[in-house]
Amino acid sequence: MSDSKALKVRGKQEVASPAEQTKPGLVFTPSVDIFETEKAITLLVDIPGVKADALNVDLRDDTLTLTGDVSPDLVTPGERVSIEYDTGRYYRQFSLSEVIAQEKIDAKLSDGVLRLTLPKVEKATPRRISVQAG
Repeated sequence: MSDSKALKVRGKQEVASPAEQTKPGLVFTPSVDIFETEKAITLLVDIPGVKADALNVDLRDDTLTLTGDVSPDLVTPGERVSIEYDTGRYYRQFSLSEVIAQEKIDAKLSDGVLRLTLPKVEKATPRRISVQAG
């Protein structure tokens, strides 16, 4: 493997400014892996700590928007010495093309990973059209 393709670990990144926020707090861009087959595109979205009831997957005007909130569940008494895990909101948008069958999109959340399956539209199969006289 060449040096230019070396594996690099990327930490949680805060979104510069997705839009005007109405809630205080940090907003992060989740890491996403995208895989494509002949029949579908699959997105694996890394959103640790987001529970299904705090996750919103919205599709409007060919734009798929993901938002998810993480709040610290554990309150530990004592003075904070070191905090390495930031909590806040995850936000990411994707523009969908006409090859995606939007009504068939499927979303599953498991162990902090959202799996979105975006099936492609079926191409028209060639067929012979019979012509009737009269």
